[in-house]
Amino acid sequence: MNKFAPLKVVPPSFDDAPHLLSERGFQVVHSSGGRVYTVNKYGCTASIEAGRDGQPRFGAFPACVIGGENAELIDRGFQKFFKTSKLELPATAERLEALHRFSEELKEALGYTSLYNEGLGSVSAHYQYDRVVSRDLPADARPKRPWQK
Repeated sequence: MNKFAPLKVVPPSFDDAPHLLSERGFQVVHSSGGRVYTVNKYGCTASIEAGRDGQPRFGAFPACVIGGENAELIDRGFQKFFKTSKLELPATAERLEALHRFSEELKEALGYTSLYNEGLGSVSAHYQYDRVVSRDLPADARPKRPWQK
């Protein structure tokens, strides 16, 4: 017998996940005929859907709920922000901690591997390290710069 064999984590099936998440204090709301559900805790939310292998997977990036809307975390290099369709607010330590805690507990409950960079802090849905707007768009879709007019 090998004393140092790695533990094998068996992730729950999509059908078992709602019950397991409810036991861990998550609020689970079913939608779309039961094949997608929304998970809430700590003022944060994520959608979970069935993967091809029958395992649960994230349908949308975890987000904080601000003003009744999902606010995704964006990183502008110098500051993190929460953005909804109407608002863009600087990310506070309290909201970042809630989002990080929510994400880690959700991944643990679903049997996901926790990655090193995710363990260091909150991971953003979008990154923009400089202030050049629409830099990543195709050349013909970018607005003309003043020197190009």
